[in-house]
Amino acid sequence: MPRIRVAAAQLNLVVGDLAGNEARILDAYERAAAADADLVAFPELAITGYPPEDLLLRPAFIAQAAEILDKLAARTGSPAAVIGFPELMPDGRLANSAALCAHGTVQGVYRKQLLPNYAVFDEQRYFEPSTVDGPLFVIAGLRVALTVCEDAWSPTGPIVTQADGGAELVVNINASPYYAGRVHEREAMLSTRAADAQAAIVYVNLVGGQDELVFDGASIVIDAQGQLVARATQFEEDLLVVDLDIRRAVHRKPPIGRAKREQLPEVAITDGHLGMPTKKPRVAPLLDPVHEVYTALVLGTRDYMVKNGFTHVAIGLSGGIDSSIVAAIAVDALGAEKVTGVLMPSRYSSEGSVTDSEHLARALGIETFTIPIEPAHAVFTDMLAEAFTGMEPGLAEENLQARIRGTILMTISNKFGWLVLTTGNKSEMAVGYCTLYGDMAGGFAVIKDVPKMLVYALSEDLNRRLEREVIPRSVIEKAPSAELRPDQKDEDSLPAYPTLDAILEGYVEDDRSIADLVGVGFDRETVARVAGLVDRSEYKRRQAPPGVRVSPKAFGKDRRLPLTNRWPG
Repeated sequence: MPRIRVAAAQLNLVVGDLAGNEARILDAYERAAAADADLVAFPELAITGYPPEDLLLRPAFIAQAAEILDKLAARTGSPAAVIGFPELMPDGRLANSAALCAHGTVQGVYRKQLLPNYAVFDEQRYFEPSTVDGPLFVIAGLRVALTVCEDAWSPTGPIVTQADGGAELVVNINASPYYAGRVHEREAMLSTRAADAQAAIVYVNLVGGQDELVFDGASIVIDAQGQLVARATQFEEDLLVVDLDIRRAVHRKPPIGRAKREQLPEVAITDGHLGMPTKKPRVAPLLDPVHEVYTALVLGTRDYMVKNGFTHVAIGLSGGIDSSIVAAIAVDALGAEKVTGVLMPSRYSSEGSVTDSEHLARALGIETFTIPIEPAHAVFTDMLAEAFTGMEPGLAEENLQARIRGTILMTISNKFGWLVLTTGNKSEMAVGYCTLYGDMAGGFAVIKDVPKMLVYALSEDLNRRLEREVIPRSVIEKAPSAELRPDQKDEDSLPAYPTLDAILEGYVEDDRSIADLVGVGFDRETVARVAGLVDRSEYKRRQAPPGVRVSPKAFGKDRRLPLTNRWPG
């Protein structure tokens, strides 16, 4: 029975850092070669990082990527390397391609056929799709096909047709962004695809944060029966080395209903396996669903900081659960010595808000500044008194406090060069329960895609995992409040969060109409009110900082609605 030793090089690459990515790829290749791998696969567009977006429109960028591919190919020996790169074709168009490199040269290229153009993907803006399945590369005596990311998702796509053309192993290189539960969807799809094609699949995924996206790794190897053989770790760089026994089907016949296609052309790379002792496959365990989201938030925050050259963050600590979980994530991402909490009490701040913030800071080991806003608030109130003559205090005066706090945080950022992490959650961002140039002021919005009830779950899970009260019980149990007026509670202005989050999931993530939501049992008046708030707040979200995407549909690239919009919902 033929055996091939494959390696999935799950790397944290940086968009635009072509020289750095070259070094990362070469290091992983050398480690795979030292492990006697026959084949090592790297993520989609590994040379450029993913997604390079409009860098792909710059000829110098494409030219440098081609030069680096040639340099990497020249460093290859017997182990074959599958490297993703943007390929400038003879007709001047670009392809999202995978190069098979070995023996010092590029032995052949596969070009992506299925270009995603939905959710966060915009590949049809840049790339031309291919219609060619081959060639097959004969490695360790086995016929190996290449595919790129989306190619695997179609039940009638390249993996199936490649297998019908003789492929026994398919390498699928990916930059598949994370959202909660995505790993289970991928594994179920790949199991089905391998079983349908009767071909083993090596699936290698990118890992790391890139702007709002997080790539979770979790690369896997699936055998020709659709069974999971090995899995790399989630959210970490990993080199997954696997011995894969291929049960060759001579003159394989496609399943009933599919016509037998002609054998794809072959390119000989290496002969049989080196004959090393069999490596026991490693199946890394998957994280608990809540901890998985937390880990994604930590990785996304860390990589945004590190890849953009920041060394320290500031966070406004209100004593509420949102700022508490953001501070905890920041400490896990960067270390306590790189996080500063800023307490900005006002005349409406409860004593518990201050003491809870201090308790949190001690539990996390972070330094704090306390800067009361009352002096500035009083001055602003006096300054505006004449202009507001005869008018009752209201929302403008409440939001003034948030804007004073935002000014303080951004001034601290300006003085020390620190990045301000905002603390608004998805529920608030959805309905506009946030203040432009106030609590929305900052450089990165850690939990902007985390609904309020998930914030509670993350907090409970953190305390449970650490077996201590990092986030004070009083914070978890207190009624949420912006504390901008006496005895204020969020539920004075909004539906209860369990109801609000359920409506938002349907209206925002599932694109259900008001009628749809009423039909499944929600109160019509409540749904109509929430939908109206969501639609009217689009202009605020356009001005929000980027933040980590953890849901199937986040605000930003995922969901783009017109600001001027009279659709009633």
